[in-house]
Amino acid sequence: MTDTTRPPQRKRMSTSAKAALITIPTVIVGVIILILVLSLGKSSGQPAGDASNAGGQAAPAASAPVVAENSHVLSDAGADAPTIVEFLDFECEACRSIYPVMEEMREQYAGKMNFVIRYFPIPGHQNSMTSALAVEAAAQQGKFEEMYTKMFETQEEWGEKRESEAPRFRGYAEQLGLDMAAYDAAVKDPATQERIEFDFAAGQELGVSGTPTFFLEGELFQPEYVTDITEAFDAAIAAKQQP
Repeated sequence: MTDTTRPPQRKRMSTSAKAALITIPTVIVGVIILILVLSLGKSSGQPAGDASNAGGQAAPAASAPVVAENSHVLSDAGADAPTIVEFLDFECEACRSIYPVMEEMREQYAGKMNFVIRYFPIPGHQNSMTSALAVEAAAQQGKFEEMYTKMFETQEEWGEKRESEAPRFRGYAEQLGLDMAAYDAAVKDPATQERIEFDFAAGQELGVSGTPTFFLEGELFQPEYVTDITEAFDAAIAAKQQP
């Protein structure tokens, strides 16, 4: 679909990558038709698994911060740098589509932007919680980024499967050289799932209804073009540098 409202020099992303950049606030059961240029199906509801937070970390209050003390930071540029936060599901195809774009942004804005990841496992995905458990278990051994990368780079191999992919994810842990006894214990520990559900609950408090959802400097960020990202990042950096 041609968009005559944008200057011709503004390059559009591929349909899949562009779809991944759109976050919409409402969800209709099934496929959601995104008005304007594309359509994107998004899911909402309780997290995959028991959403009741049986103990440990309580669900955040209505004033849940976009970034929590325990949030995973992929790229740390310091307290004086702007922060982009992504709520994601490792089995989400749109998240996989936007992954290389965000990796490019991390490289381009290294030392200038903080990149933070929060869990938002979609209940309609068989392995959304299972993959998040594997990533969080790896994070407990200092391998969050490595397992995060592994999940997206292999998603086509295990995404949309109807059976548990826990054995495959355990194999990834072995490949990363993790202490497997500690990994197995972490995956089984209810506190690990509670950590993931804490992020999910925070997302719900913040109005997140699907993945990927982005927040830039605490505000919902809905880019459509790659240039929307770079322009917003540049503006946020400039604002931080003002006396």
